[in-house]
Formats: sequence, structure tokens, C-alpha cells
Amino acid sequence: MCLFQVYTSAAQESMMSDISYPYLEKLVAAAKTNYPRIKMYNDKVLQAKTGITKAELGWFNALNFTYLYSPNNSTTAVVNPTLSSTAIVNPSLLDGYQLGVYLNIGSLLMTSPTVKIARQELNIALDNQAEYDLNIEAIVKQRYFEYVKQIAILGIQTKNAESIGSSLQQMKYKFEKGEESLDDYNKGITFYAAACQAKIGAEEQVLVAKSSLEEIIGEKLEDVK
Repeated sequence: MCLFQVYTSAAQESMMSDISYPYLEKLVAAAKTNYPRIKMYNDKVLQAKTGITKAELGWFNALNFTYLYSPNNSTTAVVNPTLSSTAIVNPSLLDGYQLGVYLNIGSLLMTSPTVKIARQELNIALDNQAEYDLNIEAIVKQRYFEYVKQIAILGIQTKNAESIGSSLQQMKYKFEKGEESLDDYNKGITFYAAACQAKIGAEEQVLVAKSSLEEIIGEKLEDVK
């Protein structure tokens, strides 16, 4: 009955007071900075923005600029075999530099849909990025709460093992004085061994939860200030 009261008393403790929401926000920020998949979505957004710029430059592909240079003294010798004479003529209607602009209608019609598609791809990339931001925030919170829970369980198991160990010492003292039976003393030893084993298991779960949280934030918890 004594050992049972010790356990139930410890089990009434809560983990809520151990949760630090400012620290949790730092963990979320660290995950959004360090986690490789977050970087991948950021790169996809930058890639989509570059795609829009590239598509908009396609407007210039529809225009072709040309120029022609005709010297002012451009002449051509024409031979007339009938008259057995040679005439000097100037065939150029315009002299000097001549500029020309050509508009490719097909390229012009294709540019607008291309720009529209590029902007849609940017919107998709931004939506994917926003969605994963929410997902990773939820994952970090879940793993942080699990970590805090395992720490609280470890605290309970530790206090339980210490209390049972203290009770076992008293039982041992009474057993040596003949005031406690051997059967009860052996039961006390069994209770204490089970409590120690439970404590070790709780320590393992804390390390597992800590490792899982550090995996998503991309750094050690001790380095998050």
C-alpha cells in the first residue's frame, strides 16, 4: 500500500508547466531555416520567379531589328552590247543606313501563355512552400510536446524509484530487526528493481524524443538559444 501511494502521488504531476512556447517558436524557426526540404521549397520559389523573368523576356523574341548600309557613292557599271558602250548607274534608292523592324506574330502569340504558365508555376511553388511551412511547424510542435512528455515521465519514474528505494531501506532495517517478513522484503526488492528498470526505459525515451526533435530542427537543442 505504501509503494502504491508513492506511485499514484507522483503520477498526478503535470507536464503543462514545463512547456515553453517562446522556446518552441525558436525551434520552429530553426527548422524552417535548417531543414533540407524547406530549402528545397525555397529554391523552387526562386526558380519559378526566374522562370517568370525568362518568359517575360520572350516578348523581345517577337521583334527582330535589322539594318542595311548603302554607301552614297555606290555605283554599278552596266554594259550595253548593242551600243558598245558602258553606263554608270546608281541602283540604290536610299543611301546611308537603313533600319528595319520585323514582328514575329507566332512568337508574340506564344509569349503571353508562356508568361501566364510561369506565373501559375510561381503560385504553385508558393502554395507548396506555405503548406510545408505549416506541416513542419506541426511536426516540430508534436515532437517538442513528445520530448517534454518523456521528460515529465522520466521525472515521475525517477521520483518513484527514489521513493521505493527509500521505502526499501526502511523495510531492510525492519527486516534486520525481525519486524518485516522475508516475503515482504523480497517483494520490496522486486518493486524497486521494476522501478529502476522503468526509469532506465524512460531515460531511453527521452533520448529518442530528443534525437527526433533535433532531426527536424537541424541542430542540437543546446544550440537553440
